[in-house]
Amino acid sequence: MLHVQGLTGGYGKELIVKNVSFDVQPGEILGILGPNGSGKSTLLKMISGILPKQAGSVKIADRDADSYSPKEFARNVAVLPQMHAHAFSHTVKATVELGRYPYQTGLFSSWTTEDEAAVTHAMERTGVTRYENTLIESLSGGEQQRVFVAQALAQQAPLLLLDEPTNHLDIAYQQQLLDTVRSLAVDEGKTVVSVFHDVNLAALYCDRLLLMENGEIAKIGSPQDVVREPIIQSVYKAAVKTQAHPELPKPQMTLLPSMNDSVEVPLVVDETQFTVTADSVQFHAPHSLKTVSSAVHNPGTGWYTTFVNRHVDANYECDDVKKEMEDYLEKSGHHLTDTVGMMTAVQTLHVEIASFADEGVSIVIAVTAGVGNAVDVSMAREREAHVGTINTWIIVNGRLSDEAFIQAMITATEAKTRALQTEKVLDPLTGTQATGTSTDSLLVAATQIGQELPYAGPITPLGKLIGTGVYECTIRAIQTYKEAKGWKG
Repeated sequence: MLHVQGLTGGYGKELIVKNVSFDVQPGEILGILGPNGSGKSTLLKMISGILPKQAGSVKIADRDADSYSPKEFARNVAVLPQMHAHAFSHTVKATVELGRYPYQTGLFSSWTTEDEAAVTHAMERTGVTRYENTLIESLSGGEQQRVFVAQALAQQAPLLLLDEPTNHLDIAYQQQLLDTVRSLAVDEGKTVVSVFHDVNLAALYCDRLLLMENGEIAKIGSPQDVVREPIIQSVYKAAVKTQAHPELPKPQMTLLPSMNDSVEVPLVVDETQFTVTADSVQFHAPHSLKTVSSAVHNPGTGWYTTFVNRHVDANYECDDVKKEMEDYLEKSGHHLTDTVGMMTAVQTLHVEIASFADEGVSIVIAVTAGVGNAVDVSMAREREAHVGTINTWIIVNGRLSDEAFIQAMITATEAKTRALQTEKVLDPLTGTQATGTSTDSLLVAATQIGQELPYAGPITPLGKLIGTGVYECTIRAIQTYKEAKGWKG
Protein backbone atom coordinates (compact mmCIF):
# COMPACT_ATOMS: atom_id res chain seq x y z
CA MET A 1 0.00 0.00 0.00
CA LEU A 2 2.75 2.47 1.03
CA HIS A 3 6.24 2.41 -0.48
CA VAL A 4 8.82 4.95 0.73
CA GLN A 5 12.19 5.00 -0.99
CA GLY A 6 15.21 7.15 -0.09
CA LEU A 7 13.06 9.89 1.40
CA THR A 8 15.13 12.94 2.29
CA GLY A 9 14.10 16.43 3.32
CA GLY A 10 13.33 18.86 6.08
CA TYR A 11 12.87 22.59 6.59
CA GLY A 12 14.65 24.76 4.06
CA LYS A 13 18.19 23.55 3.58
CA GLU A 14 18.27 21.72 6.90
CA LEU A 15 17.93 17.98 6.35
CA ILE A 16 15.85 16.38 9.09
CA VAL A 17 15.02 13.09 7.36
CA LYS A 18 17.83 11.32 5.54
CA ASN A 19 17.46 8.47 3.06
CA VAL A 20 14.56 6.66 4.75
CA SER A 21 13.08 3.61 3.00
CA PHE A 22 10.33 1.19 4.06
CA ASP A 23 7.13 -0.51 2.91
CA VAL A 24 3.83 -0.99 4.73
CA GLN A 25 1.27 -3.52 3.55
CA PRO A 26 -2.55 -3.48 3.84
CA GLY A 27 -3.68 -4.66 7.28
CA GLU A 28 -0.36 -3.70 8.89
CA ILE A 29 0.40 -1.11 11.59
CA LEU A 30 3.86 0.46 11.48
CA GLY A 31 4.86 2.50 14.53
CA ILE A 32 7.49 5.22 14.20
CA LEU A 33 9.56 5.77 17.33
CA GLY A 34 12.53 7.90 18.29
CA PRO A 35 13.68 10.57 20.72
CA ASN A 36 12.65 14.20 20.37
CA GLY A 37 14.19 15.75 17.27
CA SER A 38 14.85 12.41 15.56
CA GLY A 39 12.58 13.24 12.61
CA LYS A 40 9.45 11.22 13.39
CA SER A 41 6.85 13.93 12.70
CA THR A 42 8.87 15.38 9.84
CA LEU A 43 8.89 11.99 8.14
CA LEU A 44 5.11 11.72 8.49
CA LYS A 45 4.63 15.25 7.12
CA MET A 46 6.74 14.40 4.08
CA ILE A 47 4.75 11.23 3.41
CA SER A 48 1.50 13.20 3.67
CA GLY A 49 2.79 15.97 1.40
CA ILE A 50 2.62 18.69 4.04
CA LEU A 51 6.40 19.13 3.68
CA PRO A 52 8.14 18.85 0.31
CA LYS A 53 10.79 16.19 -0.13
CA GLN A 54 14.27 16.97 -1.43
CA ALA A 55 14.95 13.45 -2.65
CA GLY A 56 13.34 10.05 -2.81
CA SER A 57 9.80 8.95 -3.56
CA VAL A 58 6.49 8.10 -1.88
CA LYS A 59 4.14 5.69 -3.62
CA ILE A 60 0.60 4.97 -2.46
CA ALA A 61 -1.21 2.04 -4.05
CA ASP A 62 1.61 1.74 -6.63
CA ARG A 63 1.13 5.35 -7.70
CA ASP A 64 3.42 8.30 -7.03
CA ALA A 65 1.91 10.43 -4.28
CA ASP A 66 2.66 13.61 -6.24
CA SER A 67 0.37 12.48 -9.06
CA TYR A 68 -2.80 12.59 -6.92
CA SER A 69 -5.08 15.61 -6.93
CA PRO A 70 -5.82 16.96 -3.42
CA LYS A 71 -9.21 15.26 -3.26
CA GLU A 72 -7.87 12.00 -4.71
CA PHE A 73 -5.10 12.02 -2.13
CA ALA A 74 -7.58 12.67 0.67
CA ARG A 75 -9.73 9.74 -0.46
CA ASN A 76 -6.67 7.51 -0.15
CA VAL A 77 -4.85 9.01 2.83
CA ALA A 78 -6.30 10.27 6.13
CA VAL A 79 -3.91 12.37 8.20
CA LEU A 80 -4.14 13.07 11.93
CA PRO A 81 -1.56 15.78 12.70
CA GLN A 82 0.02 16.25 16.12
CA MET A 83 -1.43 19.73 16.68
CA HIS A 84 -4.66 21.29 15.43
CA ALA A 85 -5.38 24.94 14.76
CA HIS A 86 -9.02 26.06 15.00
CA ALA A 87 -9.57 28.77 12.39
CA PHE A 88 -13.33 28.54 12.79
CA SER A 89 -15.69 27.50 15.55
CA HIS A 90 -17.46 24.25 14.70
CA THR A 91 -19.59 21.79 16.58
CA VAL A 92 -18.15 18.35 17.13
CA LYS A 93 -20.36 16.81 14.46
CA ALA A 94 -19.50 19.52 11.94
CA THR A 95 -15.81 18.95 12.63
CA VAL A 96 -16.14 15.22 12.00
CA GLU A 97 -18.20 15.91 8.86
CA LEU A 98 -15.18 17.72 7.40
CA GLY A 99 -13.65 14.26 7.02
CA ARG A 100 -16.16 13.67 4.20
CA TYR A 101 -14.95 16.67 2.19
CA PRO A 102 -12.98 14.53 -0.31
CA TYR A 103 -16.24 12.88 -1.39
CA GLN A 104 -18.18 16.10 -2.02
CA THR A 105 -18.70 17.66 -5.45
CA GLY A 106 -19.58 20.98 -3.88
CA LEU A 107 -19.65 22.51 -0.42
CA PHE A 108 -21.62 19.62 1.11
CA SER A 109 -24.13 19.93 -1.74
CA SER A 110 -23.96 16.18 -2.41
CA TRP A 111 -24.26 14.91 1.18
CA THR A 112 -25.46 11.30 1.09
CA THR A 113 -26.70 8.67 3.49
CA GLU A 114 -23.27 7.03 3.08
CA ASP A 115 -21.61 10.25 4.31
CA GLU A 116 -23.97 10.44 7.28
CA ALA A 117 -23.35 6.78 8.15
CA ALA A 118 -19.56 7.26 7.97
CA VAL A 119 -19.74 10.25 10.34
CA THR A 120 -22.07 8.49 12.77
CA HIS A 121 -19.90 5.37 12.81
CA ALA A 122 -16.68 7.35 13.34
CA MET A 123 -18.21 9.30 16.24
CA GLU A 124 -19.48 6.12 17.87
CA ARG A 125 -16.11 4.38 17.57
CA THR A 126 -14.31 7.26 19.24
CA GLY A 127 -16.95 7.93 21.91
CA VAL A 128 -17.74 11.53 20.95
CA THR A 129 -21.40 11.16 19.90
CA ARG A 130 -22.63 12.79 23.12
CA TYR A 131 -20.68 15.96 22.23
CA GLU A 132 -22.10 16.27 18.69
CA ASN A 133 -23.67 19.68 19.31
CA THR A 134 -20.84 21.01 21.49
CA LEU A 135 -18.37 23.55 20.13
CA ILE A 136 -14.96 21.97 19.61
CA GLU A 137 -13.06 24.70 21.49
CA SER A 138 -15.06 24.05 24.67
CA LEU A 139 -13.73 20.50 24.94
CA SER A 140 -10.64 19.36 26.81
CA GLY A 141 -7.46 18.52 24.91
CA GLY A 142 -8.16 14.80 25.16
CA GLU A 143 -11.75 15.20 23.99
CA GLN A 144 -10.64 17.32 21.06
CA GLN A 145 -8.10 14.68 20.10
CA ARG A 146 -10.83 12.05 19.94
CA VAL A 147 -12.91 14.33 17.69
CA PHE A 148 -10.06 14.75 15.23
CA VAL A 149 -9.46 11.00 15.25
CA ALA A 150 -13.15 10.60 14.39
CA GLN A 151 -12.68 13.07 11.54
CA ALA A 152 -9.83 10.96 10.16
CA LEU A 153 -11.90 7.77 10.49
CA ALA A 154 -14.85 9.39 8.73
CA GLN A 155 -12.56 9.96 5.76
CA GLN A 156 -12.58 6.16 5.20
CA ALA A 157 -9.19 6.24 3.49
CA PRO A 158 -7.28 2.98 3.08
CA LEU A 159 -4.10 4.59 4.51
CA LEU A 160 -4.06 6.29 7.93
CA LEU A 161 -1.16 8.55 8.93
CA LEU A 162 -1.36 9.33 12.65
CA ASP A 163 1.00 11.61 14.56
CA GLU A 164 0.84 10.69 18.26
CA PRO A 165 -2.87 9.79 18.18
CA THR A 166 -2.99 9.12 21.93
CA ASN A 167 -1.73 12.60 22.81
CA HIS A 168 -3.76 14.10 25.72
CA LEU A 169 -5.78 10.88 26.19
CA ASP A 170 -6.11 9.07 29.51
CA ILE A 171 -5.29 5.37 29.58
CA ALA A 172 -8.87 4.20 29.00
CA TYR A 173 -9.25 6.27 25.84
CA GLN A 174 -5.74 5.34 24.70
CA GLN A 175 -6.79 1.72 24.86
CA GLN A 176 -10.14 2.40 23.15
CA LEU A 177 -8.54 4.39 20.36
CA LEU A 178 -5.73 1.94 19.65
CA ASP A 179 -8.12 -1.01 19.83
CA THR A 180 -10.16 0.80 17.18
CA VAL A 181 -7.09 1.43 15.02
CA ARG A 182 -6.08 -2.20 15.41
CA SER A 183 -9.56 -3.29 14.38
CA LEU A 184 -9.40 -1.06 11.27
CA ALA A 185 -6.17 -2.78 10.25
CA VAL A 186 -7.18 -6.37 11.06
CA ASP A 187 -10.87 -6.31 10.11
CA GLU A 188 -10.90 -3.74 7.30
CA GLY A 189 -7.42 -4.16 5.90
CA LYS A 190 -6.39 -0.53 6.39
CA THR A 191 -2.74 0.43 6.36
CA VAL A 192 -1.66 2.45 9.41
CA VAL A 193 1.52 4.43 9.97
CA SER A 194 1.63 6.13 13.36
CA VAL A 195 4.16 8.15 15.30
CA PHE A 196 4.34 7.14 18.96
CA HIS A 197 5.90 8.82 21.95
CA ASP A 198 5.17 5.82 24.20
CA VAL A 199 7.40 2.87 23.35
CA ASN A 200 5.24 0.39 25.26
CA LEU A 201 2.03 1.37 23.49
CA ALA A 202 3.75 1.10 20.13
CA ALA A 203 5.12 -2.34 20.98
CA LEU A 204 1.67 -3.53 22.08
CA TYR A 205 -0.31 -2.42 19.05
CA CYS A 206 2.10 -2.36 16.10
CA ASP A 207 3.14 -5.19 13.80
CA ARG A 208 6.48 -3.51 13.10
CA LEU A 209 8.41 -0.60 14.54
CA LEU A 210 10.67 1.91 12.82
CA LEU A 211 13.12 3.47 15.26
CA MET A 212 14.67 6.75 14.15
CA GLU A 213 17.87 8.44 15.28
CA ASN A 214 19.14 11.73 13.89
CA GLY A 215 16.81 11.50 10.91
CA GLU A 216 17.88 8.01 9.89
CA ILE A 217 16.54 4.51 10.54
CA ALA A 218 18.32 3.04 13.54
CA LYS A 219 16.31 -0.18 13.43
CA ILE A 220 13.19 -1.51 11.74
CA GLY A 221 11.53 -4.82 12.51
CA SER A 222 9.10 -6.58 14.82
CA PRO A 223 8.59 -5.12 18.32
CA GLN A 224 10.68 -8.00 19.71
CA ASP A 225 13.57 -7.00 17.43
CA VAL A 226 13.38 -3.27 18.13
CA VAL A 227 12.47 -2.99 21.83
CA ARG A 228 15.70 -4.46 23.13
CA GLU A 229 17.76 -3.00 25.93
CA PRO A 230 20.98 -2.26 23.96
CA ILE A 231 19.05 -0.64 21.08
CA ILE A 232 16.73 1.49 23.22
CA GLN A 233 19.54 2.55 25.54
CA SER A 234 21.74 3.55 22.61
CA VAL A 235 19.09 5.58 20.77
CA TYR A 236 17.30 7.19 23.72
CA LYS A 237 20.39 7.52 25.92
CA ALA A 238 18.38 6.16 28.86
CA ALA A 239 18.81 3.14 31.10
CA VAL A 240 15.95 0.69 30.57
CA LYS A 241 14.95 -2.88 31.33
CA THR A 242 12.86 -4.85 28.85
CA GLN A 243 10.64 -7.80 29.63
CA ALA A 244 7.71 -9.66 28.13
CA HIS A 245 4.17 -8.35 28.57
CA PRO A 246 2.41 -10.54 31.19
CA GLU A 247 -0.48 -11.44 28.86
CA LEU A 248 0.79 -10.97 25.29
CA PRO A 249 3.91 -11.97 23.29
CA LYS A 250 5.01 -8.34 23.17
CA PRO A 251 8.03 -6.62 24.76
CA GLN A 252 7.61 -3.87 27.33
CA MET A 253 10.14 -1.38 28.61
CA THR A 254 10.74 -0.03 32.11
CA LEU A 255 12.86 3.03 32.86
CA LEU A 256 15.64 2.60 35.38
CA PRO A 257 16.04 5.90 37.21
CA SER A 258 19.52 7.02 38.16
CA MET A 259 20.17 6.57 41.87
CA ASN A 260 23.64 8.13 41.81
CA ASP A 261 22.49 11.05 43.93
CA SER A 262 21.24 8.84 46.75
CA VAL A 263 23.07 6.70 49.27
CA GLU A 264 22.25 3.02 49.14
CA VAL A 265 20.80 2.07 52.51
CA PRO A 266 22.44 -1.10 53.84
CA LEU A 267 20.05 -4.01 54.27
CA VAL A 268 21.06 -7.34 55.72
CA VAL A 269 18.45 -10.02 56.28
CA ASP A 270 18.86 -12.31 59.29
CA GLU A 271 16.88 -14.47 61.70
CA THR A 272 15.99 -11.53 63.97
CA GLN A 273 13.45 -10.32 61.41
CA PHE A 274 11.28 -13.42 61.90
CA THR A 275 8.34 -13.72 64.29
CA VAL A 276 7.04 -17.21 65.05
CA THR A 277 3.73 -17.95 66.76
CA ALA A 278 1.29 -20.85 66.82
CA ASP A 279 -0.70 -19.00 64.16
CA SER A 280 2.02 -18.12 61.66
CA VAL A 281 5.62 -17.59 60.68
CA GLN A 282 6.20 -13.96 59.71
CA PHE A 283 9.16 -12.15 58.20
CA HIS A 284 9.36 -8.36 58.10
CA ALA A 285 12.07 -6.49 56.15
CA PRO A 286 12.72 -2.75 56.53
CA HIS A 287 12.78 -2.38 52.73
CA SER A 288 11.03 -4.19 49.90
CA LEU A 289 12.65 -7.36 48.63
CA LYS A 290 12.39 -8.58 45.05
CA THR A 291 10.41 -11.81 45.31
CA VAL A 292 9.39 -14.80 43.22
CA SER A 293 6.96 -17.25 44.80
CA SER A 294 4.16 -19.75 44.38
CA ALA A 295 2.22 -18.23 47.27
CA VAL A 296 -1.54 -18.03 47.70
CA HIS A 297 -1.49 -14.24 48.04
CA ASN A 298 0.69 -12.20 45.65
CA PRO A 299 2.24 -15.13 43.77
CA GLY A 300 4.68 -14.53 40.92
CA THR A 301 7.17 -11.68 40.85
CA GLY A 302 7.02 -8.46 42.86
CA TRP A 303 8.54 -6.36 45.62
CA TYR A 304 7.36 -7.08 49.17
CA THR A 305 8.35 -6.36 52.76
CA THR A 306 6.32 -8.99 54.61
CA PHE A 307 6.07 -12.77 54.20
CA VAL A 308 3.44 -14.77 56.10
CA ASN A 309 3.28 -18.56 56.36
CA ARG A 310 -0.08 -19.17 58.03
CA HIS A 311 -1.16 -22.30 59.86
CA VAL A 312 -4.50 -23.81 58.81
CA ASP A 313 -6.28 -26.96 59.88
CA ALA A 314 -5.46 -30.12 57.94
CA ASN A 315 -9.12 -30.29 56.88
CA TYR A 316 -9.18 -26.67 55.67
CA GLU A 317 -11.65 -26.15 52.82
CA CYS A 318 -12.76 -22.91 51.20
CA ASP A 319 -14.55 -21.99 47.98
CA ASP A 320 -12.45 -18.86 47.50
CA VAL A 321 -9.04 -19.43 49.06
CA LYS A 322 -7.53 -16.18 47.75
CA LYS A 323 -10.33 -14.03 49.17
CA GLU A 324 -10.27 -15.87 52.49
CA MET A 325 -6.49 -15.37 52.65
CA GLU A 326 -6.87 -11.65 51.92
CA ASP A 327 -9.41 -11.33 54.72
CA TYR A 328 -7.07 -13.13 57.11
CA LEU A 329 -4.11 -10.90 56.23
CA GLU A 330 -6.14 -7.71 56.57
CA LYS A 331 -7.55 -8.78 59.95
CA SER A 332 -4.00 -9.56 61.05
CA GLY A 333 -2.92 -6.01 60.21
CA HIS A 334 -0.96 -6.75 57.04
CA HIS A 335 -0.93 -4.43 54.04
CA LEU A 336 -2.16 -6.51 51.12
CA THR A 337 0.09 -4.95 48.48
CA ASP A 338 3.23 -5.41 50.60
CA THR A 339 2.62 -8.97 51.75
CA VAL A 340 3.15 -12.47 50.37
CA GLY A 341 0.89 -15.05 52.00
CA MET A 342 1.23 -18.86 52.17
CA MET A 343 -0.57 -21.48 54.21
CA THR A 344 0.47 -24.78 55.72
CA ALA A 345 -1.10 -27.53 57.83
CA VAL A 346 2.19 -27.92 59.74
CA GLN A 347 2.51 -26.44 63.21
CA THR A 348 4.29 -23.16 62.55
CA LEU A 349 6.08 -23.39 65.91
CA HIS A 350 8.02 -26.26 64.31
CA VAL A 351 9.52 -24.03 61.60
CA GLU A 352 13.25 -24.40 60.95
CA ILE A 353 15.03 -21.09 60.41
CA ALA A 354 18.77 -20.81 59.84
CA SER A 355 21.38 -18.50 58.33
CA PHE A 356 24.11 -19.73 56.01
CA ALA A 357 27.17 -17.85 54.76
CA ASP A 358 30.27 -18.59 52.72
CA GLU A 359 32.51 -16.83 50.20
CA GLY A 360 30.94 -13.48 51.06
CA VAL A 361 27.41 -14.72 50.31
CA SER A 362 24.76 -14.98 53.03
CA ILE A 363 21.18 -16.26 53.05
CA VAL A 364 18.41 -17.11 55.49
CA ILE A 365 16.19 -20.17 55.00
CA ALA A 366 12.88 -21.02 56.66
CA VAL A 367 11.13 -24.36 56.16
CA THR A 368 7.90 -25.83 57.49
CA ALA A 369 7.56 -29.48 56.52
CA GLY A 370 5.06 -32.24 57.10
CA VAL A 371 5.01 -35.39 55.03
CA GLY A 372 1.69 -37.03 55.84
CA ASN A 373 0.51 -36.22 52.32
CA ALA A 374 3.80 -36.96 50.59
CA VAL A 375 3.58 -37.55 46.84
CA ASP A 376 5.76 -39.19 44.24
CA VAL A 377 5.37 -36.66 41.44
CA SER A 378 5.91 -39.31 38.77
CA MET A 379 2.89 -41.23 40.14
CA ALA A 380 0.66 -38.25 40.92
CA ARG A 381 -1.93 -38.45 38.15
CA GLU A 382 -4.54 -40.17 40.29
CA ARG A 383 -3.87 -38.23 43.48
CA GLU A 384 -6.18 -35.63 45.03
CA ALA A 385 -4.87 -32.32 46.34
CA HIS A 386 -4.37 -31.79 50.07
CA VAL A 387 -3.20 -28.77 52.02
CA GLY A 388 0.49 -28.24 51.29
CA THR A 389 2.90 -29.01 54.06
CA ILE A 390 6.41 -28.16 52.80
CA ASN A 391 6.86 -24.42 52.46
CA THR A 392 10.36 -23.10 51.78
CA TRP A 393 11.61 -19.52 51.99
CA ILE A 394 15.05 -18.50 50.73
CA ILE A 395 16.04 -14.90 51.44
CA VAL A 396 19.29 -13.70 49.89
CA ASN A 397 21.52 -10.79 50.82
CA GLY A 398 22.57 -9.61 47.37
CA ARG A 399 21.48 -8.79 43.84
CA LEU A 400 19.96 -11.69 41.91
CA SER A 401 19.55 -11.75 38.16
CA ASP A 402 16.34 -13.15 36.66
CA GLU A 403 18.29 -16.27 35.78
CA ALA A 404 19.50 -16.62 39.37
CA PHE A 405 15.94 -16.48 40.73
CA ILE A 406 14.92 -19.37 38.49
CA GLN A 407 18.08 -21.36 39.23
CA ALA A 408 17.55 -20.80 42.97
CA MET A 409 14.11 -22.36 42.72
CA ILE A 410 15.49 -25.35 40.83
CA THR A 411 18.34 -25.84 43.29
CA ALA A 412 15.98 -25.55 46.26
CA THR A 413 13.56 -28.10 44.79
CA GLU A 414 16.39 -30.57 44.17
CA ALA A 415 17.62 -30.10 47.75
CA LYS A 416 14.12 -30.65 49.16
CA THR A 417 13.74 -33.85 47.15
CA ARG A 418 17.12 -35.09 48.36
CA ALA A 419 16.06 -34.44 51.96
CA LEU A 420 12.91 -36.52 51.46
CA GLN A 421 15.07 -39.31 50.09
CA THR A 422 17.44 -39.14 53.06
CA GLU A 423 14.51 -39.32 55.46
CA LYS A 424 13.04 -42.24 53.47
CA VAL A 425 9.74 -40.48 52.99
CA LEU A 426 7.46 -42.54 50.75
CA ASP A 427 4.24 -41.82 48.92
CA PRO A 428 1.73 -43.69 51.14
CA LEU A 429 -0.46 -44.54 48.15
CA THR A 430 2.22 -45.94 45.83
CA GLY A 431 4.98 -46.90 48.27
CA THR A 432 7.53 -45.16 46.02
CA GLN A 433 9.98 -42.40 46.89
CA ALA A 434 8.19 -39.11 47.63
CA THR A 435 9.38 -35.92 45.95
CA GLY A 436 7.22 -33.44 47.85
CA THR A 437 3.62 -32.92 48.93
CA SER A 438 0.64 -32.06 46.76
CA THR A 439 0.70 -28.26 47.18
CA ASP A 440 4.19 -27.28 48.33
CA SER A 441 5.12 -23.59 48.10
CA LEU A 442 8.46 -21.96 47.43
CA LEU A 443 9.63 -18.37 47.82
CA VAL A 444 12.93 -16.78 46.77
CA ALA A 445 13.56 -13.18 47.78
CA ALA A 446 16.58 -10.90 47.49
CA THR A 447 17.54 -7.55 48.98
CA GLN A 448 18.87 -6.45 45.55
CA ILE A 449 21.54 -4.53 47.42
CA GLY A 450 25.22 -5.34 47.55
CA GLN A 451 26.94 -8.22 45.79
CA GLU A 452 25.90 -9.21 42.26
CA LEU A 453 24.79 -12.85 42.17
CA PRO A 454 24.12 -13.75 38.52
CA TYR A 455 23.78 -17.52 39.04
CA ALA A 456 22.37 -19.91 41.63
CA GLY A 457 23.09 -23.34 40.15
CA PRO A 458 24.42 -26.06 42.47
CA ILE A 459 28.12 -25.35 41.80
CA THR A 460 27.92 -21.57 42.35
CA PRO A 461 28.56 -19.99 45.77
CA LEU A 462 24.90 -19.06 46.14
CA GLY A 463 23.68 -22.40 44.83
CA LYS A 464 25.88 -24.28 47.30
CA LEU A 465 24.38 -22.34 50.20
CA ILE A 466 20.83 -22.91 48.94
CA GLY A 467 21.45 -26.61 48.38
CA THR A 468 23.03 -27.14 51.78
CA GLY A 469 20.63 -24.86 53.64
CA VAL A 470 17.39 -26.17 52.17
CA TYR A 471 18.57 -29.76 52.62
CA GLU A 472 19.52 -29.28 56.27
CA CYS A 473 16.45 -27.22 57.22
CA THR A 474 14.10 -29.65 55.46
CA ILE A 475 15.73 -32.64 57.20
CA ARG A 476 15.29 -31.00 60.61
CA ALA A 477 11.72 -29.92 59.83
CA ILE A 478 10.77 -33.45 58.73
CA GLN A 479 12.36 -34.94 61.84
CA THR A 480 10.47 -32.48 64.05
CA TYR A 481 7.25 -33.37 62.26
CA LYS A 482 7.89 -37.09 62.76
CA GLU A 483 8.59 -36.61 66.44
CA ALA A 484 5.41 -34.58 66.89
CA LYS A 485 3.42 -37.31 65.15
CA GLY A 486 5.14 -40.10 67.07
CA TRP A 487 6.55 -41.65 63.91
CA LYS A 488 9.48 -44.02 64.13
CA GLY A 489 12.34 -44.31 61.64
